[in-house]
This record gives sequence, C-alpha cells and structure tokens, in this order.
Amino acid sequence: MSQRLPALRPREVIRGLERAGWAVVRQKGSHVTMGKEGIASIVVVPLHAYDMPRGTLRGVIADAGLTVEEFLKLLQKISVAVFYSNDLRFLRQF
Repeated sequence: MSQRLPALRPREVIRGLERAGWAVVRQKGSHVTMGKEGIASIVVVPLHAYDMPRGTLRGVIADAGLTVEEFLKLLQKISVAVFYSNDLRFLRQF
C-alpha cells in the first residue's frame, strides 16, 4: 500500500518534479506547465496559495510517470538540501 501523501504547497511539488528532470515550460494564470526532454506529455501544476489537495497531487505524480514512493524520495532530498542551505546561511552571518 502506498504512503499517505503529505500536505504540500505547489512550489514544493514543482521543486520535486524539477529534481525528477521536469522543467517549467510556461505559466498561464495560476497553472504551471512542465515538460521533460524526450517525453511528449506535459504535467500541469495548479499554482494556488493553499496546499494542493491530495487527489490532485496524486494525479500530478501519475502524470509525471512517478510513483508516490519515488516522489517522496525526491522530496526528502529537497528537505535535506534546504536544511543545509539554511545552515550555511546561518554560518555566513558570523
């Protein structure tokens, strides 16, 4: 059984997809269209101010050709990178 998806902001979802090789192609209104070289399909991420609904997130992950577990691993890498970058910013202040 797959893991329960966390509540994520759309920007976090976009960063996770970028780690998987997807790139922002364009934005029209409140929707970001992402593409990946060698893949004919696109992924559309709604860019709203609130957390993305879990069903919508699951659909975006499926459109990207990822499993929930693969996507969560990408998010773990992001959180570690953010921790290190915040730590370095803290160290630069001294």
